Amino acid sequence: MIASHTACLLLLGSLLLAAAPRENSRNIRKGLQIPDEGYCDEPYVVVLQDGTWLCTLTTGPQQEGHDAQHVVSVRSRDQGKTWSELVHIEPSEGPEASWVVPLLTPYGRVYGFYSYNGDNVRTLNGKPIRSDTIGWYAYRFSDDGGRTWSQERYRIPLRVTACDRGNDWKGKVQIFWGIDKPWILENSVYFAFTKLGKYMLEQGEGWLLKSDNILWERDPKEIHWQLLPEGEHGIRSPQFGSTQEEHNVVPLSDGKSLYCVYRTTQGHPCHAYSRDSGKTWSDPEPMTYAPGERLIKTPRACARVWRTRAGRYLFWFHNHGGNDFQGRNPVWISGGLEKDGFLFWSQPEILLYDPDPKARMSYPDLIEEDGRTWVTETNKSLARVHEIDPSLLEGLWSQGTLKKISSRGRLLDLKEKACQREEIPFPSSLDLASTRGMTLSCWLELGDPGPADLIDSRQQGGDGFLLEWTEKRTFRLSLQGDEAKASWESDALPSDSPGPHHVAAIVEASPKLILFAIDGVLCDGGEESPRGWERYEGEYGELNPARRILLQQSSKEAFVRLSLYNRPLRVSEAMAIFHAGPGGD
Repeated sequence: MIASHTACLLLLGSLLLAAAPRENSRNIRKGLQIPDEGYCDEPYVVVLQDGTWLCTLTTGPQQEGHDAQHVVSVRSRDQGKTWSELVHIEPSEGPEASWVVPLLTPYGRVYGFYSYNGDNVRTLNGKPIRSDTIGWYAYRFSDDGGRTWSQERYRIPLRVTACDRGNDWKGKVQIFWGIDKPWILENSVYFAFTKLGKYMLEQGEGWLLKSDNILWERDPKEIHWQLLPEGEHGIRSPQFGSTQEEHNVVPLSDGKSLYCVYRTTQGHPCHAYSRDSGKTWSDPEPMTYAPGERLIKTPRACARVWRTRAGRYLFWFHNHGGNDFQGRNPVWISGGLEKDGFLFWSQPEILLYDPDPKARMSYPDLIEEDGRTWVTETNKSLARVHEIDPSLLEGLWSQGTLKKISSRGRLLDLKEKACQREEIPFPSSLDLASTRGMTLSCWLELGDPGPADLIDSRQQGGDGFLLEWTEKRTFRLSLQGDEAKASWESDALPSDSPGPHHVAAIVEASPKLILFAIDGVLCDGGEESPRGWERYEGEYGELNPARRILLQQSSKEAFVRLSLYNRPLRVSEAMAIFHAGPGGD
């Protein structure tokens, strides 16, 4: 039986290693570049009736906030492969125009809404200031697909509220910006934005603009505008500090409920619900994967929620509990499903990364066309568009219901008695340079053992991998090869949690990440660490130099099932293995 099992493993390994891995499309440098003038932000796209993509963005020849900052549009007829020349919605000569978001009407007109320093405010208390979040909510429109824009500029009347009256100009000047792309609910258009109660970037609160006739009214002077919520105060809670900003909203399925997400400096985003089309809102709360469950972590970065055409949801964030502008690489995405009027979020997957750990990306948009899905993003100097593998998204929405153990890339799969051997030979290579990673998937009955080496592939010089159980009740994965070393620990396993336990230790060699999933939950660092993943340095080649693994005598009794993959499993695949159970197929 053992000989037959080994022969099957050899055949499977040779077939898998014969296939060259595909280029990693999650690397943002593989994306299609969108034109800009040097600085760029919020590249948002509408798909016109003839299939042309019209992208609006904020750009300028110098850094963010420079007085030459303005808003432009650009067209693509081949889904982002090539683009037209930039068209100015507002000129670069100023005043500043920023944070444009587009709306496509049923009859083909496109509006662009943006912050505009219409009063040309340049100083505060006699000192020069940055002026790109100050002034009017303005708009222009295009009736020729963004080739030209209306000569006249129009202004949305913004009701003055307590937030404005308390600001540095006592309400005579308003401070605001928006990142929410307009959306439609019951033939009305809505989009959210953030007002500031103090210059600059302090005392943020969320508001929505609503128009009940812009979809068909062609005279801009006759368009109706309403500011929501009703009353003097926007969407915020004092307990989450001054920074509550970049509010964005999606409608739910009942035709009147809305869901709002925004960023903070608390290490997590906040969310709130409205059950009356935005007139009133629940008290904001920390965003969680499900009501009453774990916090979703993200730093001070755009936390972006979308509703897809199929009525499901996606959430762009960074799975990192920082409190500043850092930590925007990699990007993670979670899939949301609505249940009884609330959103439940999947365990996240890595969506995009930059090979440079210091790089950042943010301010995305979602594009859906002909059954395909893309996202845009910007690192503030380059804007790009990326197509998303549909199986990644379907995997997110299937978590919890899919019970399947993947066989693709599986080099080893040992059950119960087969795990009792101290040495398990398998001649297959495990070269991260060619496999793009690896995964250890284990079911264990740990009882209450002390620290122990669990799985060891190292040779005498130390090259290879080691999975350990530590005194802190964590799993630690260590890698060594080609003069490089790395290790990372999982979140701690609660002492009162019954077994058997499933642990997936995943190495993503392209973004250079180590992550763990335990019992169907992706580790996020809990209260001990701002993140549950580690980004390592160096390159790793062969991690099976001895062509065997050792199950240490002190721990081998713990194994119920052990699988080894020559690729990084997706988080959704690890969830499916957990739900299949130790005896699953």
